[in-house]
Amino acid sequence: MEELLNEVVPQEDLERFEKKFAHELELDGEVTIETKFEYAFCLVRSRYTNDIRKGIMILEELARVHPDGRRDYIYYLAFGNARIKNYSDGLKYCRAFLEIESNDQVRSLEEYIKKQSDKDMAKGMAVAGGAALVLGGILGLGIALAKNKQKRNN
Repeated sequence: MEELLNEVVPQEDLERFEKKFAHELELDGEVTIETKFEYAFCLVRSRYTNDIRKGIMILEELARVHPDGRRDYIYYLAFGNARIKNYSDGLKYCRAFLEIESNDQVRSLEEYIKKQSDKDMAKGMAVAGGAALVLGGILGLGIALAKNKQKRNN
């Protein structure tokens, strides 16, 4: 799953679908559902976080207004959120997908998200623990110095 999440869309593909999206918008003032999906699909596979977020926004809109494609939109919403480490939303979309149908790839994505979320939580706790130790050491040193100074003054 990690290999799939790290796969990046070729820049030419992203640019091609961006142009198609912009052309339809300019020409008709609207973009077809198919073009929106193709563009969002490229965006969530981009190397840039802002592109991924933009793709997520388009997919969220599509999921609201076009229920026929909801299954695909939800999968790529889970995928995009996992790529930007928004694990809570990624899990939410995996579970929503699995309510629609059972799917091994989505279960694999769900497990990956859970593991990564646990890893990030453990890292955060380690950093917080280290900071507490440093703060405790500084306080202890400060108290010892204050006592030493007080002894010298007496």
